Amino acid sequence: MIAETPSKMSERRTALLGAGLVAIGPISMALYTPAMPALATAFETSDALIKLTLTAYFLGFAVTQLICGPLSDAFGRKPVTLAFLSLYLLSSVMATFAPDVMWMIVARTLQGVGAAVGIAVSRAIVRDQFTGQTSAHIMNSIAMMLALGPAISPTIGGFVLELFGWEEIFWCMVIYGLGLMLAVLLFQRETNAFQGRHHLAPRRLAGNYLTLLKDPVFLQPSLLIGFSLGNLYAMTTVLPFVLIYEVGMSPSTFGLTMMLQSGSFIAGTVATGRLLKHFDAKSLLPAGMAGLAISSITMSILMLTQTPSVFTTMMPVMIFAFSLALVLPASFTMAMAGFPQIAGAASSLMGFLQFGGGIVGSLLVAALGDPVFGMATIIPAMPLAGIACFFIFAHRAAPRRTPAE
Repeated sequence: MIAETPSKMSERRTALLGAGLVAIGPISMALYTPAMPALATAFETSDALIKLTLTAYFLGFAVTQLICGPLSDAFGRKPVTLAFLSLYLLSSVMATFAPDVMWMIVARTLQGVGAAVGIAVSRAIVRDQFTGQTSAHIMNSIAMMLALGPAISPTIGGFVLELFGWEEIFWCMVIYGLGLMLAVLLFQRETNAFQGRHHLAPRRLAGNYLTLLKDPVFLQPSLLIGFSLGNLYAMTTVLPFVLIYEVGMSPSTFGLTMMLQSGSFIAGTVATGRLLKHFDAKSLLPAGMAGLAISSITMSILMLTQTPSVFTTMMPVMIFAFSLALVLPASFTMAMAGFPQIAGAASSLMGFLQFGGGIVGSLLVAALGDPVFGMATIIPAMPLAGIACFFIFAHRAAPRRTPAE
């Protein structure tokens, strides 16, 4: 197949395609969460094994982040995207016919592998074409879907579960995957101007990742993203068990309650979009990080001292979601700006850090065995760790900032 000549898409097309791509991973994760207690009953298995299906998805998604980005550097963004989406569709169909929990674990792992391309390619196509404040505006639009997906998906999943059943939740994923593949085929242009199989040479690939891991300009915003967005995904694994088991909600009520999180994030992205018209994206970081710290401390205090309720659980989550929206555009742009020739690898490593954070956070909460105590300790600790890393690397990154940022 002859590769497409790299060309530029409009800001709007880039934002819409990027949003659609970035959403597939979080949606496929969170759409499923209301069904987890029901699946334990349907498969006659333990909650621990059902939680493992979500961890398997996390693992497939996070590890594949390190592969799909360099593949898109080597062969182009569009063909790699289509290949991974094909695997996503096949594994989603496989999950609908899962006869037992082990089959579901395999299907969810493969689904995570297929969905991994979304986050890596969405940010790479932005960096291929834009930098600076323009990139921040587009990243703000993409960030809305990155956090909106797991926020609204439990609402949809809860209603689908109660009206139809758990199998139909996976058919919803099939429909989304088919629509996204069609959009990529018709509207995505090839934006990678630095294609070459040399990106996959083991020595070159290891060197690219080592360069990124040693560069404070990359690590400063990437670790903030990794801990903060990773916390959002870890939170998604524990909230169903707090709100359904401890507070006593039905799956559909749980889904509606999660709209508080999505509404807060929408408000944050709208506020961020307006602020970006008047202020540089990096000037929003202090307020965003302050909000993350306040939400973390508040969550810990309420979970340790109060009986779980909708207010004590969701109020700090809402502050967290609003504050996260202020942080993401500048962080994404700062992390990607200095690496145009390995944009896929940079985006992949950033995705690995955020979903790796989600895996570690969810495993630590599961190891505690108490979802409420996990919400009081592990969940609030993650954003605080990200903020600490941001300031630790700040003085080392400052002399190396590029004018493009």
